[in-house]
Amino acid sequence: MATIKDVARLAGVGLGTASRVISGKGAVSKTTQEKVLKAIEELEFRPSHAARSLLSGTTQMIGVYIPCLSGTFYTPILQSIYTALREAGLNMVVAFGVGEGDARNQAIDGLNFLIERGSDGLIVMSSDLMDEDVAALGPFQSRVVVINQAFPSIAEQCFTVDHEAGGRLAARTLLDAGHRRIAVIAGRAAATDNQQRIAGFMAELAAAGIDTRTMWVADGEFTPEGGRACAERLLRSGEELTALFCANDEMAVGALSAFQKAGVQVPRQVSVLGYDDTHSAEFTAPQLTSVHIPWSEMTMSGLNYLLNRCYGLTRPVTRDYRLHVTQRASLAPAAGKKR
Repeated sequence: MATIKDVARLAGVGLGTASRVISGKGAVSKTTQEKVLKAIEELEFRPSHAARSLLSGTTQMIGVYIPCLSGTFYTPILQSIYTALREAGLNMVVAFGVGEGDARNQAIDGLNFLIERGSDGLIVMSSDLMDEDVAALGPFQSRVVVINQAFPSIAEQCFTVDHEAGGRLAARTLLDAGHRRIAVIAGRAAATDNQQRIAGFMAELAAAGIDTRTMWVADGEFTPEGGRACAERLLRSGEELTALFCANDEMAVGALSAFQKAGVQVPRQVSVLGYDDTHSAEFTAPQLTSVHIPWSEMTMSGLNYLLNRCYGLTRPVTRDYRLHVTQRASLAPAAGKKR
């Protein structure tokens, strides 16, 4: 395999000159540039990752932190990041929460791991980090982008939506369908985005005259297993309801499974509303109605912002994300409510 030294030797130029032509940085005469390019073509030279790093002064690698590597939520997000990076000639390294300690300490360890591996910048998805954790990164915090959480200290580098508005939208969707006997399967109580969407949901119901203090509410993990366990508790409670709101689609998938096993017909007996509108919502039985969160747009804007900052690019960045409900078969009007 040809090296940059071979290119320089064939072109009859110094190594530094060949490097400037390949990296596109620094002044080189047109004649010299043509010699180097001709040598590259003859030798079928392809710079290795290490060579590109030396030429550019960067590792050409972006680190990505996610809390866990399971379920259907993070996979499409990682795939979209990886695809965009490969198209840009860049690489990706991923870390997720492992080892001892709580979720916050796992996230801190994950970020330090990615930085130690030479990442030029980081994309972070974690609801467990705090402002002081970002500040502890020192100068590197300028090369961090956060998805789905807002830190005042780096507000411009955060890409998220108004989850309180998302919760209100979920409640209004059920109210408009005539539902007033509603149960809730929430996510982890400590998760900031979960707190926001549940607060918005309850506020909208309270404004409609529903006593939210008497509602059946359970906190669970953002997983199908967590949703199924909570739904089974709901069924054992004997609670009379016409609708169930799940704080993410994966928990809704678990709840649908529990209802199907118990012979509860969705949506004839109980309507189910999810949150996120992930790919899996289209393949549940029945298909899941869900509050659409524009994860792809958020993620790509955050990635573009990071690439612009790390590599001087001018990729498009947007911050106006519209929420809506994707209507599918799991939601129907309450009994007595006309369509």
